[in-house]
Amino acid sequence: MSSYPISDRNQVRRVAKRGHYDRETVYPILDAARHCHLGFSVEGQPFVIPTLFGREGDKLYIHGAVQSRMLEHLEKAPQACLTVTHIDGLVLARSAFHHSMNYRSVVAFGKLKKIGGNAAKNHALKVISDHLLPGRWEECREPSENELKATTVLEMEIEQASAKIRTGGPVDAPADYELPIWAGVLPYHFHIGDPQADEQLSPEIPLSESVRSSFQ
Repeated sequence: MSSYPISDRNQVRRVAKRGHYDRETVYPILDAARHCHLGFSVEGQPFVIPTLFGREGDKLYIHGAVQSRMLEHLEKAPQACLTVTHIDGLVLARSAFHHSMNYRSVVAFGKLKKIGGNAAKNHALKVISDHLLPGRWEECREPSENELKATTVLEMEIEQASAKIRTGGPVDAPADYELPIWAGVLPYHFHIGDPQADEQLSPEIPLSESVRSSFQ
């Protein structure tokens, strides 16, 4: 896979060796995230909003109600920054100063545009659904025409992106290695719990395959 162009906008400066610009690194980090934070500015006022998303190649999709203030602003201020972060572990050093975190993150830049037409909107919504829970779209009723009219879908083609990754244990000052203090990594793991059936669900209806696959 090719790499994204590097400029002042996406270049990793702090600990530059942790920066990655190739799609082979960026895509899996995006795909492993269940939500993102979308940053944008309207008339000089910055906003950072958490939202669901989906990826298809270099295209990222987000959606919301037609009345959504965030989506209305994004149509007026199309330049946006989308970020995801995975915490993989707390890095516990012998000194407070050298504590850190193992993580994988992506910062992506691009212009947002509104998707028109029911077929295109339906496709984008399927991408978002598959991103969250693969196979669920085929198990449930698709949006009606009125539901599609009530939904705004925006597309952001990634112009530039960078990933930043930290792995490994603590790096202490040489003299601190003699201190009688436990040091190491406390791993963090994403966990999906046991399914909780809707109270109005008939007991004869079996667990959906998409749900079953998500926690096995």
